Amino acid sequence: MKIAVLSGKGGTGKTTVAASLASLLPDADYIDCDVEEPNGFLFLSPDLSLHDSVTVPVPEVDPALCTMYGACVRACQFNALAAVGSRIMVFPDLCHHCGACLIACKPGAICEIDQVIGQIDRSADGHFRQGVLRTGQPVGLPIIDRLIREADPDHLSILDAPPGSSCPVVHVLRSADYALLVTEPTPFGLHDLKMIVSLVRDLSLPAGVVINKSNGTDLIIDSFCRQENLPVLARIPFSRDIAVRYSRGYLPIDPDSPWRPLFNGLAERIRKETDR
Repeated sequence: MKIAVLSGKGGTGKTTVAASLASLLPDADYIDCDVEEPNGFLFLSPDLSLHDSVTVPVPEVDPALCTMYGACVRACQFNALAAVGSRIMVFPDLCHHCGACLIACKPGAICEIDQVIGQIDRSADGHFRQGVLRTGQPVGLPIIDRLIREADPDHLSILDAPPGSSCPVVHVLRSADYALLVTEPTPFGLHDLKMIVSLVRDLSLPAGVVINKSNGTDLIIDSFCRQENLPVLARIPFSRDIAVRYSRGYLPIDPDSPWRPLFNGLAERIRKETDR
């Protein structure tokens, strides 16, 4: 079972919810799919002793075999190759690793080499994994795909998705069994919630909502959730105490926290929703 925790924008409380659930559910693995800026480790404090490089294939041209016919350039839909003077130039950052240039090159002047784009960090017990995109690399989708592909099918996986509703979020949702949507009761929160609900509906994925920074009424979100038949699984109050704990690297489910029962209740609701 894979539960994707997502929000339409950053700063909504997605990682707070995802990391708290991973801590409360003893059989859960936490997988940080926000490869551009993973931060779950700040709160869960895993022993990240295992590291694996993630590579993608990029073309390399052998000038001794190249006839400059240019079929590879014409085949590339992403302008990753260009005919300049008497040679073919390759721009790896534009490459989408589709292999079209390799097929188009009849003289066989193109081969593919591995380029490191980032890494996956794992804890020794296997319950924590994160992807880290190397600085300067434009696309982290291969890292996300590998994180999800290597998830233990016998464990409950909490997928801490990237913020927003772009391609990386879609990649996470495609592998999920349930979507937990974290929002806040503001016009901006509603706007972004509508976008991720649209994604969830397109993928026919069951979902529930967590309202963070709740003011107790949340009419703007409640009305939308009733319209979309989305259950509100928890309301996390607008609290200075939670914000202070978070800023110091503590989750609101620590044993001395007054908010622990609230998150225990959310964990129980998640179990009920996913057991249906």
